[in-house]
Order: sequence, then structure tokens, then C-alpha cells
Amino acid sequence: MLFASACKSRDGRHLLLLVDEEGNEVLQHPLPGRAHHVACHPQQPLLAAVARRPERFIDLVDFRDKHLLQRIDAGEGRHFYGHAIFSGDGRYLISSENRLSDGSGRITLRDSQQGYAIVADHPSYGIGPHEIALLAGGSQLAIANGGILTHPDKGRDKLNLDSMQPSLAIIDLHSGELLEQQFMPPSLHQLSIRHLDVNARNEVIIALQYQGDAWDDVPLVALHRPGQPLQLLRAPAGVNRQMKQYCGSARFDRSGRYAAVSSPRGDLITFWDSRDGRYISQSRVRDGCALSATGRAGEFLVTSGRGKAYHYDLLRGDKQLQPLQLQQPVSWDNHMTLV
Repeated sequence: MLFASACKSRDGRHLLLLVDEEGNEVLQHPLPGRAHHVACHPQQPLLAAVARRPERFIDLVDFRDKHLLQRIDAGEGRHFYGHAIFSGDGRYLISSENRLSDGSGRITLRDSQQGYAIVADHPSYGIGPHEIALLAGGSQLAIANGGILTHPDKGRDKLNLDSMQPSLAIIDLHSGELLEQQFMPPSLHQLSIRHLDVNARNEVIIALQYQGDAWDDVPLVALHRPGQPLQLLRAPAGVNRQMKQYCGSARFDRSGRYAAVSSPRGDLITFWDSRDGRYISQSRVRDGCALSATGRAGEFLVTSGRGKAYHYDLLRGDKQLQPLQLQQPVSWDNHMTLV
């Protein structure tokens, strides 16, 4: 088991690292800026490191031969939103993007058989599409439309907080047809849908980030079942306050029943049962954000901005520090991918 993640080194460089199951550094690739998410090709030894918004690069890296294959530019008038995935057959690289001319969210397909030329450009049916995931079967795509308008000229400023309208959209991957869309209740229109994961039953676990007043007490996790409204999930009051209105990543375990949701500002990982939307427990991880399922039910890998990595077994309530043998200490970015 290897994991890949973007990170920042102690000497200030932005890197893509690949680490093996013993914690040894297998690959170190320098990046032109900060990346957010790393996607892994389903068949080839290929990683795609996606720039954090509002940057414009995706680095395609061969992790077996350890070299850069291609650097993709978002193109004139576009920027990436930090997330991309490969299609199930590996042919297409699918990314969430912003079109600057009108602020609309776009979902772009680039064909590996045509040098990653753009072959489809679909609407995301919202503003600020962030994480995307394929549904079971591979022909439909779940999109977290965060609802927050940004522009590179304004850095990371949020330009429409009073009118934002986050949504979860399900589209046909190839035609771009909107198949389903669920919105937040009007009273919670500032509850941004940012990160998600999908299990084999096409249930979607969603990590939320609140853009309203600091004293508001709002749910920070949601669950979606096909054809049903969003089910907002709330942790116990004390835990919900500790989450500090911000969740950074969401992942199902291997069984698809249990989900982990990170709250890096609150130093918490919370765990949920998708059968009934029940909060189970929490674990303290300082600045813990990146999550991945392992090969065992109820087990997750967690990394932190403090440079730590942990294995957490939900069924046993056991957290183990993963020793890391790296060239120098790093701060892990918000997401990781098992390879």
C-alpha cells in the first residue's frame, strides 16, 4: 500500500510525495505551486497532481520511472479548483474548473489518447465546483458545487457570500446531462458543499464548510441517497462546536458503511454510520485533514498539516502513528490517494 499526497517541505518547496507502507519515501516530484488533490490512474503508474485554486496546472507524473510526463495548463480564461479524477477505464482525466468570463463551474474531460486534449466541456450546474467522484458504473459523476464565486484577480476572496447557492449535482459523464441536483435549504445557503465521496450504493458523504456568522451552530456533514434530498447530519453539540464550522475531507471505508470526515481547524476526525446517518465517535488529530480508506473495513489512513500519518481502526477504536522516513519533514496538504 502506497499513498500519494501534495505537501510543503520545511525549506518551502511544493512537492508531490509517494510513500510506501513502511513509511519510506518512494517518489519526490517538485511542483510549480501548491497542489491540492492527487489522482491515481486505475491501470497505469500515473499520478495527477492538481493545482489548488486559483492556479492553472496539473502535473502528470510517472511514479514508476519517476519523471514528469506532461504539465497541463487550464487554458486561457480558466483555472482549476484543486480536484480531478480519471475515468474508470483510465482514458479521460476529468477536472472541476472555473470559467472566468461568467464565473460558471465547468467539468472538463481530457483524452489521454489525444495528448490530453479537451474533448468535452460540461456545465457543473453551479458555481465553484470542487471535489468530483464517479458513481458506481462509471457513467455518472457527482459534483460538489461549493457555490462560492472567486476570481484570480481577487486571490482567494469570496465574492458572493450573500447570494451563494451550493448544490450536489449528478450528471451524465459523457453527455453532460443533469440527472439530479439537490440544494441546501434557503436558511443554510451559506453552507458550502466542498468535499465528497461515493460508496458502491451510490450514497454520497459530504463535508461542509460554513460561510456565515461565526456564532451560528450548523450541521457540518451531509449524506445523500439517490433521488432523495440531502440529509444533514449533526454531531453532538460539543463535538459540533469543536469542528469550527469547517470540514476538510470525507471518505467512506472499504465496506462503504462507515465514513470519516475531517475538521482540521478543530483537530478532529469524526466517524459516521451511513446506514442511519448516526454519529459514532471522534478522534483528535492536530491539523488532521487528508483521509483515505485502507484495505480493511472500518480502517482509515489520516495525514496532517503537522507532517504526521496515522492508521485509525474505527471498529477497535485504535489509532497508531505511522513512522515516516522522508528526506525532510513536510506539511501534508488536504488530500491523499492510495495507490
